Order: sequence, then C-alpha cells, then structure tokens
Amino acid sequence: ADAAYAVFAPEQRHPVEVAAADQPHLQAWLSRRLARTLTIPSLDEYGFALLGGRLLVGDAGPAAQLMYQNAAGERLTLYITPAAPASASLGLLRQADRRTYYWAGGGAGYALSGQLGEARLRAIAGDVCASLGGHPEAWR
Repeated sequence: ADAAYAVFAPEQRHPVEVAAADQPHLQAWLSRRLARTLTIPSLDEYGFALLGGRLLVGDAGPAAQLMYQNAAGERLTLYITPAAPASASLGLLRQADRRTYYWAGGGAGYALSGQLGEARLRAIAGDVCASLGGHPEAWR
C-alpha cells in the first residue's frame, strides 16, 4: 500500500485508471476483480474528493487503490485487498514523509496512505474503517 502510494500519488497525468466521473463502472469493475462488493467511502467531510481508482497486484492476487485529493493537491490512497488476516488490529507504517494506517476486517485488508500528520490521518482512517463496517474503537 505504501509503495503504491509512493508510485501513483505524485502522478499528474495518470494517477488513476478509471476517473471518479465513472464511479459506477469503477465500483463494479473493482468489485468483480476483487470478488467482493467494494464500497467506495466518501472523504468529503475531510475535504478530499475521489479522483478515481486502479487495479493493482497484491501479495495474494488483485488489489484496488482508490485515490482522493483535496483543494491543496494533497492526496490520500485507500488500498484494499480481499485476502487479509482475521484480526482487526491497527498498524502504522512510517516511511520517509509518508504514513500508512492499515487494518483488517471482514476478510479484507485496508490501508490508508498519505503525507498528512499522524493524528489527522488516524482520524480519517478510523472513519473509513467505520464506514466499511469495521470497529475502529478497538484501536484505542
């Protein structure tokens, strides 16, 4: 997830394969490829709009990356893989100026990556986790 963020977030011309303007297609395509119903969370309350998404190769097969951007040009990515441990624990990866909060739940793995402060990224990750049916209160 962190490497995918590092590769695609700086991309100006081709940050995503399918743009947000075609969100129904994006959701159906990634759901089909991941063999699970994919939910695309809204990050509007944090000032981030969906740019779109792409299909990636994960450790155990296909993975999805959704990309969001705010008015200042900051980007976040949500990485989703259908194969994940049963644990719903939270982890944090720090790499250079990037941060990635990751968790698993409901048979899927998720990671939210960005260059925001840890507290802000954690708050967004908690809301994303909750919107996807997870239990972020377990992180406390």
